[in-house]
Amino acid sequence: MTKLVLLHKADSIYDDEPDVVYDFPRSYLKAVQEAVGDWVIYYEPVKAGPRGYFAVAKIEQVIPKPGVDGRYLAMIEPGSFLPLDTEVPRLIDGSPLEQALTEPDGTPKKGGAVQLAVRRLPDDDFARILRLGLPEDLERQEAARYDLEGSEVAEEAAIFERPVLERLTRRPYRDVAFRRKVREAYDYRCAISGLMLRNGGGRPEVQAAHIRPVEHNGSDSVRNGLALSGTLHWMFDRGLISVGDDNETILVSRNKVPSDVVDRLLRPDGKIWMPEDNRNWPHPANLTWHRENIFGQMAAEGSAPWE
Repeated sequence: MTKLVLLHKADSIYDDEPDVVYDFPRSYLKAVQEAVGDWVIYYEPVKAGPRGYFAVAKIEQVIPKPGVDGRYLAMIEPGSFLPLDTEVPRLIDGSPLEQALTEPDGTPKKGGAVQLAVRRLPDDDFARILRLGLPEDLERQEAARYDLEGSEVAEEAAIFERPVLERLTRRPYRDVAFRRKVREAYDYRCAISGLMLRNGGGRPEVQAAHIRPVEHNGSDSVRNGLALSGTLHWMFDRGLISVGDDNETILVSRNKVPSDVVDRLLRPDGKIWMPEDNRNWPHPANLTWHRENIFGQMAAEGSAPWE
């Protein structure tokens, strides 16, 4: 197995969806096959935008692209995709982070490997990029952000450095990383009520909801998330609310939700609040899954928050 860097553009003409599939030509087939079962880092090329290294995932299998000769699909292992908490720049102090892109004097190489859409990545380079993008103390940072008592607890719990790969597989770490990216994308505003609420200590009163749950192969992509208040998160998870097939109209199970509750909780225009960056908008496939599998299908267990 080997690790890779995969170039990805948000407006790619290919069938790329970083948390699901990567579309590539036959020229890269050998390298991608070597990476099956191992991790890859996504990288935004210079002409596509400023992000540099922005996410990590694991390749599960490689298949021929149906109906297209000479192209292949790298299928991403469900639950493996994770955006980097901090996007890692292409250069640090003028030097690339990949050995293959670096001249002996530390300056960037030109042409050749720099232009490859798929690049093999040594373990040391992989670990360096991940340490910059997904810091070991991310949970402690989040706890310290608004809650001094919580930060003291986190400090005691993080007395050793967890291996990079452990960060990628531990559900509590991934939950913190997902929550930070989703809330930031929505500017800490609830997508359904449109409200931006903070408690007395400045902590945002908004949560990060998976549209397609992790236990149903939902990813930790921001495009599989909605920033929601606690009450609306409860309603969304129980199928009392969803989003229509236009990908913006709020649907309500009105036989289960009182009208006065609807009037109080939903944005007046009945549309969800979208992130400013359209690369973070909910993916239509995830909204469809929720609408078809959760909305109106699940019993609202326990007392409703408004009762």
